[in-house]
Amino acid sequence: MAVRYRNIARVVRPHGSKGEVLVAPLRGLPFLLKKGLTCALTPPALDRDRFCSIRSLSCGGSEALVSFSGVDSLDAAEAIAGCYVLVAEDELDLSPLDHSIDDLIGRKVQDSRYGYLGVVTEVICTPANDVWTIDEGPFGELLIPVIDEVIDSIPDDGPIHTSIMDGIVTESEREDA
Repeated sequence: MAVRYRNIARVVRPHGSKGEVLVAPLRGLPFLLKKGLTCALTPPALDRDRFCSIRSLSCGGSEALVSFSGVDSLDAAEAIAGCYVLVAEDELDLSPLDHSIDDLIGRKVQDSRYGYLGVVTEVICTPANDVWTIDEGPFGELLIPVIDEVIDSIPDDGPIHTSIMDGIVTESEREDA
């Protein structure tokens, strides 16, 4: 079976003269890089290896200072600025709710009690948990908290399955549907 890779971060810019770079996670994902992780930098280039490993990293705020194997100078660090960091999915420690925003927008949502709710049109990132805006369905715009108690599963294909709590769909919305 082919190895599936996941785009998890982006190289923002070089930092210092020893090849270190600042790396930021992609929208909607936690910071998933760790020392020793093998990753691919895309787009590929002829003058560097496609795969590298993380030699060191130190997190600070929304970005991390990362040193990749084979990136040992300021010139090499400048060459990878703007690259995306891909990692084999089986090497990642993802919770079932960890998905990039781009993977979620446009996905249909099916609830165990109310049936078809609509389509994810926006992901609102809050300090406690993300909130999905569901629209284009029979209940109009709904705000769904992204928590274990509500999100049953996010399969690779097909609708997202939920069990929304009381109060998200009001009585008047239920009667209109």
